[in-house]
Amino acid sequence: MNTTLNTVNYFIAGYVVIFGSIIGYVISLLIRWKNLKQEEEILTDSTDLN
Repeated sequence: MNTTLNTVNYFIAGYVVIFGSIIGYVISLLIRWKNLKQEEEILTDSTDLN
C-alpha cells in the first residue's frame, strides 16, 4: 500500500515564509526610502541657508 504523504502543511508554511520575507523586505525598502527623503530634505534645506 503506497500512499502519498500529506504535505499540505509544509506547502502552506513555505508560502508563508516566502511571502512574509517579501513583505518584510518591501517594508524595509519603504522605511529606507522615507528616511532617505527626510535626509535629502534636511540637506537641501541646509544648503539653501548657506
